[in-house]
Amino acid sequence: MEGNARLTAANAAVLLVVLAAEGFTLLGVRQMLTPHVFIGMVLIPPVLLKVGSTCWRFARYYGGAPAYRRKGPPPVVLRLLGPVVVVLTVVLLASGVALLFVRGSDLSLLLKAHKASFVLWFGAMTIHVLGHLVEVARLAPRDWLRHARRDVGGAGTRQWLIAASLAIGALLGVLTLSRIGPWLVVGGQ
Repeated sequence: MEGNARLTAANAAVLLVVLAAEGFTLLGVRQMLTPHVFIGMVLIPPVLLKVGSTCWRFARYYGGAPAYRRKGPPPVVLRLLGPVVVVLTVVLLASGVALLFVRGSDLSLLLKAHKASFVLWFGAMTIHVLGHLVEVARLAPRDWLRHARRDVGGAGTRQWLIAASLAIGALLGVLTLSRIGPWLVVGGQ
């Protein structure tokens, strides 16, 4: 139970850093389209890891696992917001990826969906992050700080999972760089 909570927290800390980098590209998305797309692709595997570890905790809690029942559920607002965050995240990432592969009349609608899902996602994610900030600040450093890592079982495995997800994301980013060309030439329209 504790290991899964630490994976979720450590991955959340990494996601916050990568999301901040992605957010920076929004300051001039046309000029920073290549890093925007690359970082967006880097985000996909860690997001899948986060959703997977969160779903595992959900299933274990509602399945009656004693350790998960003892910890208890998150506050009701966060429990209700969780599925919304997941759906909006999927729509945001999927629409971003689709923009790399779709051309023609569907492009305008897809771009609007990507922008609208970002606005909704940002609001939901802000509440979500604020609701978990204390837990992430308490748990994540123990996996990343050398002196604390020795005292925490499974830290190395969690670090490898997160590093592998980032490496796979970087590979996805590199593989999709060639899809950005048409957007750079005509501004995506």
